Amino acid sequence: MAGNRFEVFSAGTRPVGLNPNAVTALSEIGINISGNRSKSVDEFAGQEFDYVFTVCDNARESCPIFPGGGKRIHHSFLDPAAVAPDQQLAAFRKVRDEIGTRLRVFIRDQE
Repeated sequence: MAGNRFEVFSAGTRPVGLNPNAVTALSEIGINISGNRSKSVDEFAGQEFDYVFTVCDNARESCPIFPGGGKRIHHSFLDPAAVAPDQQLAAFRKVRDEIGTRLRVFIRDQE
């Protein structure tokens, strides 16, 4: 979305593996994460960030403080893996689109 303006990392407070519905939902918009792996925020301890985005209330409460004075930005989204199995793909699509909207606004505001 922002070209090479940002270096992006992704991690969770309680990683549980790559959800196949996340792979499917993102592949539908041309993003291939099939070779990615679920990472813990602990892997990034000691690293400096300009921004730290949290996407659920639990992450907001338990996310470690990263050095460097990075700005924390929080938006609470439904955990799509927590819905009934037959509704998960639709939930992943919805959250994908909501996150995309928030990211487009963030990128626009950085210009």
